[in-house]
Amino acid sequence: MSFLPINKQEMLERGWECCDFVYIIGDAYVDHPSFGHAIISRVLEHHGYSVGIISQPDWKNPKSIDIFGRPRLGFLVSGGNMDSMVNHYSVTKHKRKTDAFTPGGVMGKRPDYATIVYCNLIRQLYKDIPILIGGIEASLRRLGHYDYWSESMKRSILLDSQADLLMYGMGEKSILEIADALNSGLDIKDITYVDGTVFKTAEVDQSLPTITLPAFDELKSNKRKYAESFKIQYGNCDPFTAKRLVESYGKVSVVQNLPQKPLTQEEMDEVYSLPYERAWHPSYTKAGGVPAIEEVKFSLTSCRGCFGACSFCALTFHQGRIIQSRSHESILAEAEKIVKEKDFKGYIHDVGGPTANFRAPACEKQLSKGACGGRQCLFPTPCKNMKADHSDYVSLLRKLRKIEGVKKVFVRSGIRFDYLLADKKDTFFKELVQYHISGQLKVAPEHVSDAVLNRMGKPKNAVYNRFVEKYYALNKQYGMNQFLVPYLMSSHPGSTMKEAVELAEYIRDMGYNPEQVQDFYPTPSTLSTVMYYTGLDPRTMEKVYVPTDPHEKAMQRALIQYRNPKNYYLVREALIKAHREDLIGSGPKCLIRAIPPKAGGYSAAKGKPPVKKAPAPRKPAPKGRKTSRKR
Repeated sequence: MSFLPINKQEMLERGWECCDFVYIIGDAYVDHPSFGHAIISRVLEHHGYSVGIISQPDWKNPKSIDIFGRPRLGFLVSGGNMDSMVNHYSVTKHKRKTDAFTPGGVMGKRPDYATIVYCNLIRQLYKDIPILIGGIEASLRRLGHYDYWSESMKRSILLDSQADLLMYGMGEKSILEIADALNSGLDIKDITYVDGTVFKTAEVDQSLPTITLPAFDELKSNKRKYAESFKIQYGNCDPFTAKRLVESYGKVSVVQNLPQKPLTQEEMDEVYSLPYERAWHPSYTKAGGVPAIEEVKFSLTSCRGCFGACSFCALTFHQGRIIQSRSHESILAEAEKIVKEKDFKGYIHDVGGPTANFRAPACEKQLSKGACGGRQCLFPTPCKNMKADHSDYVSLLRKLRKIEGVKKVFVRSGIRFDYLLADKKDTFFKELVQYHISGQLKVAPEHVSDAVLNRMGKPKNAVYNRFVEKYYALNKQYGMNQFLVPYLMSSHPGSTMKEAVELAEYIRDMGYNPEQVQDFYPTPSTLSTVMYYTGLDPRTMEKVYVPTDPHEKAMQRALIQYRNPKNYYLVREALIKAHREDLIGSGPKCLIRAIPPKAGGYSAAKGKPPVKKAPAPRKPAPKGRKTSRKR
């Protein structure tokens, strides 16, 4: 095994006169299956294609993408594991200080809108070379989309990048079909038939089942048209039921082919069995390595896809709703490799994927007929046809625990608690509590207001409360003292100051002191982002209240962390604005005191230091008695 070449000398040492493909990436080169560029390059290598890697080229110098010379078949371009704008900027649009995907965590090694910039560099040197773009940035910007950072509608990235073909989704099947077509001598302009791709054309073939979306000019001038268009796009993400989509830009149209079919278990196993070095390229060691690998180095991917379909998440648009999973044998073989690594300390950090406890499609029909178009699997309530069964996951975790050298197997990627509760057997819940938590379990209720949860596509708060009660009951049963750390989101569409105060009251009653709070971040191609931009819920076309003013968003965020003395004046202003002055004072239900805290002094609520750990929640109140004014 060895890393793929990163310069011409390494290419020549392999006996290559040129590369079949030169792969330009916005991240550092990390040859690990948690990095998209590693999977695509190893898949191509496995099928006989030579790939050279150019990582984070100098975007001000066209020659930086020419170190291998002209590739035989074309250039591949990816902005990286994250959208470059999310990578660069916080939700407040302030520049981030570090980049975990760059050697030493250094910020500024890639440009804004990296995919576009890299492609235009290529076009400066090679006017006619095929350019194929992929990765999360290309996938989620494949059609006209709202761009939060420029506060404008942007065209399909395929047009602005001057690329020839866009691959959306995970791409293993798409890239091979395209590579084989190019290798056979087919012109890139004639490769218009591959699933999981988007191409541009002057003449649309209407003989195929096609949906014509509103033209881009309409999207720019009419927000409702954008909401309507996105609803159609969102409803055509399933590979079994989707139709081709066409979006017009005047003389040229962008055509989205059907999504790539899900990988079979055998195909998934093959992808993860390829000879990854499982490390950053040695050239980065002097700079301190690549921080992003620390999160995944001792973790195992067991599945991909997610039928949770949260409104603020792009997984439906990117990986799809159909779960694809690896076999136990494949995962155990990778675990054996991890155990042999010299810095392995006995702890497997995670076994999961987008949602850890999804190991199979929601129901049997999905693998042949696709996910339902007019119904979600879990929202607003679990579908009666959904098969909630953790037995396969439990069996896998038990096998991993028995591997010699493994002290503990943690589950750290998201647990979908409503799916867990839908399982009539308690086996997984019990073993999760007993064996797979490192002191605290992170879960994502996101909010407590049912009105906001409805916009989020999340279950009602009563479901989370049932989960919390059972979680602590099991901890007590097994003599454990493990906490829950809830992820909470402020300023999501639908959240007025009233709902923000309701969330603060819930935090007070549960004794939480959240250290991490995520403001809603409008990233490309999510239902929530469309709500943010248009003020409409694209699922129903109902009007939605959207907090967009930075000061209001700061108040909503401060309410979640009302115990922090630094937030006192924002919390006070928020409570007055919500007409909840009853929560200002010295009473047991008050969030803050009437007198501001002294600098560096007491907790604004109780005159005591902030709570550091969340105690077990109080038992539910008897029927007929409210636990707070707003619930």
